[in-house]
Amino acid sequence: MKRFIIEREIPGASNLTPAELADIAKASNDVVDGLDVPYRWVNSYVAGDKIYCVHETEDPETVLEHARRGGFPANTVAVVANEFGPHTAAMAGTAVAEA
Repeated sequence: MKRFIIEREIPGASNLTPAELADIAKASNDVVDGLDVPYRWVNSYVAGDKIYCVHETEDPETVLEHARRGGFPANTVAVVANEFGPHTAAMAGTAVAEA
């Protein structure tokens, strides 16, 4: 499966209560359970007036269908090209040039 970053513009997102976030999570889980394709919600982050979600599935159309069924926006859907973090520094200088 591919990994996607989804940007959801939700005015006042940072002010959502734990109960409201739980309701959103339940709605998302219910939609995932009803999809007839592999789909995994990895995590979400609330920042300002946006929620950023990490989901895994085969194509962006499935991400958009999840959003449509759940009633949440999906303003931007981008496939993750690569991931890195602090542990990646150990690989510095060891990359082999591609042919």
